[in-house]
Amino acid sequence: MLAEIITIGDEILIGQVIDTNSAWMAEQLNLAGIQVHQITSISDNREHILTTLEEASERADIILITGGLGPTKDDVTKQTLCEYFEAELVFSQEAFNTINRIFSSRRFPMTELNRLQAMVPEGCTVLNNYNGTAPGMWFEKNGKIFVSMPGVPFEMKAMVIDQVLPRITGQSGLVILHRTILTDGVGESFLAAKIEPWEDNLPSFIKLAYLPQPGIVRLRLSATGTDRSVLEEAIRKAETELMPLAGEYIWGYDDDTFEEVIGHLLRENKHTLSTAESCTGGLIAHMITGIAGSSDYFKGSVIAYSNEIKESMLGVRHETLLNHGAVSELTVIEMAEGTRIRLGTDYAVSVSGIAGPAGGTPEKPVGTTWIAVASPQGTVAKKFLFGDHRGRNIQRAAISALSMLRKELVSEKG
Repeated sequence: MLAEIITIGDEILIGQVIDTNSAWMAEQLNLAGIQVHQITSISDNREHILTTLEEASERADIILITGGLGPTKDDVTKQTLCEYFEAELVFSQEAFNTINRIFSSRRFPMTELNRLQAMVPEGCTVLNNYNGTAPGMWFEKNGKIFVSMPGVPFEMKAMVIDQVLPRITGQSGLVILHRTILTDGVGESFLAAKIEPWEDNLPSFIKLAYLPQPGIVRLRLSATGTDRSVLEEAIRKAETELMPLAGEYIWGYDDDTFEEVIGHLLRENKHTLSTAESCTGGLIAHMITGIAGSSDYFKGSVIAYSNEIKESMLGVRHETLLNHGAVSELTVIEMAEGTRIRLGTDYAVSVSGIAGPAGGTPEKPVGTTWIAVASPQGTVAKKFLFGDHRGRNIQRAAISALSMLRKELVSEKG
């Protein structure tokens, strides 16, 4: 069974809004064993919508549509659906009751525009929207399923989980399983060359995708078949066979994050952490504290953007900055060790670099970054050369710092 996703809205096409709905729906459909054949974004235009619906019906069995269901004149989806399904708008008491309950609970007066949202194409099945005023609509035509939903993400998600997926689950006998293996410390091409024999021997029903992002390469295994237990065993076997080739680079699976893995390691060993950040401007601390319960192990951070703060707050020696510069091995070592002592933690991470776009020199070009991790066992430091894009440099510095910290925590544990 194939699905197609259509998002409607001029705001998507001009880049004003990022289409996150499609990615989320595609993931949910795959988990339900339904393959997504195509994702299309189109304008709030009658002809464009009609053409896309007709083309989608020739490619897919299920067409999920989001957007264009608002009460204003620029939202034309509902009227166009009437034309496509040769139906008239009729008043839905069911939809109106849901809308009315929402307005009553919020103590807002209902306008005529809001009341008009209870008008739906005749013959459709109404999908109640318990989080907004635009109802969803389920159509069936020539053996194909069309579902139109609001574009507001939290409204659409609740509708998909509670109403859409239960209706279509079981109509496909196909099972699709995904397993994502997270690696760092190795480039995509080098990793591909290293695991090539393993990749060549994967079963034909397992596909491998390389998904690189700053500092991380994700390996996604996708197994397709009709027997879930067979697929699960095949993925487990593939993971086991990968470990001898790439085990040193693997740090997590699926939705794991560095900050979650680090938090688990710190809590497990009853260790504490602090950070000293220059070029990352607090990003590392932000990532760490994004995890619920991080107060158990994270004590604090010093954003030492200037040399004066590095000296006065962290104890970096003036001679070190004068002779070696802020972006140097000795500086980050003194930053990490000073932070560890002053904040009284078991571990401390420090970062200092040239994020760019200016500030580079022939000796230290933009992207040059030093990172250190201080621990009871000593201090390690490493130099990185990231590139010339400021945003990516900051992100990669934070990821690399967490990666170094994780390896230190694992080495102590092992």
